[in-house]
Amino acid sequence: MAYRVITVQQHILQEQKRFPGATGEFSFLLSGITLATKRIQAQVRRAGLSDILGETSAENVQGEIQQKLDVYANDVLSASLGSRESIGVLASEENEEPMVLSHQSGAAKYAVVFDPLDGSSNIDVNVSVGTTFSIFRRPDGVPNDDPNRWILQPGRNQIAAGYVVYGSSTVLVYTCGNGVHGFTLDPSIGAYILSHPNISMPKQGSYYSVNEAYRDDFPARYNDFIERMRSGKLGKRYATRYIGSMVADFHRTLLKGGVFMYPPTKTHPSGKLRLLYEANPIALIAEQAGGAASWGKGRVLDIQPEGIHQRTPLIVGSPTEMGEFEATASES
Repeated sequence: MAYRVITVQQHILQEQKRFPGATGEFSFLLSGITLATKRIQAQVRRAGLSDILGETSAENVQGEIQQKLDVYANDVLSASLGSRESIGVLASEENEEPMVLSHQSGAAKYAVVFDPLDGSSNIDVNVSVGTTFSIFRRPDGVPNDDPNRWILQPGRNQIAAGYVVYGSSTVLVYTCGNGVHGFTLDPSIGAYILSHPNISMPKQGSYYSVNEAYRDDFPARYNDFIERMRSGKLGKRYATRYIGSMVADFHRTLLKGGVFMYPPTKTHPSGKLRLLYEANPIALIAEQAGGAASWGKGRVLDIQPEGIHQRTPLIVGSPTEMGEFEATASES
């Protein structure tokens, strides 16, 4: 029996009809992301058969040794998005400064920030990796030559956000503020097909995800919260699931419920995840799916960023777990 197939482009066009006067430029912008991630997944899948595994001799702005796939993914996304005239500014985790796109039409009204390949150090051992992205509208009155003001906006101002996880299949998850939808890449036709419509995060999960090797360095409220989950105080005893690739860990949390944490530590008191490139898009998706995201003392999406590579702690998950964390934090 035949069934209706909906591609991501069709879905975006349907969503666009909700906005009076829509011109199609936003759907064309998002097609730049889907095109780039198809090229990235092709390289990820054949990484062991080509000379694209391992490190380069260069460091990124974070002081981290760049992986060859980091560089490839960054170049592909920059090239694909750079040709869209609706985009005025690009910012990548791999680049020190934002890229201003000098399109002649004057129609540029969006800024796109992205982490081209989250978890790329895991690619050598065949662990899932991902891409995250976030889209902001250009603030009124901000000129082209002031790119920081385009992107230094609180996460609640995002008009769209998403991620792609490159695993046993390639899955794109995105939101435009009207729920969360997931699409699986069908390699036989080269298209993302709607596979997870209207994703709703379970009210409670069975897993918590955190790197417990650093528990001695966590603030007390995080350890108290972990003990409550381990002891069954939330009505069940939780198991640990930790991949070490943020996109993969959050993708499981989104679909199965539970909580993912990246707490501050003594050596990283401000956390390690990047607010603009990682925490903001994940937080928007979580909230749109019925969950919540906190930096430990408040809502992630309310943080006013002060720098394009600002870091933050992150705890994100289902309503039950997040409510318990807030209760634990208030008692600490």
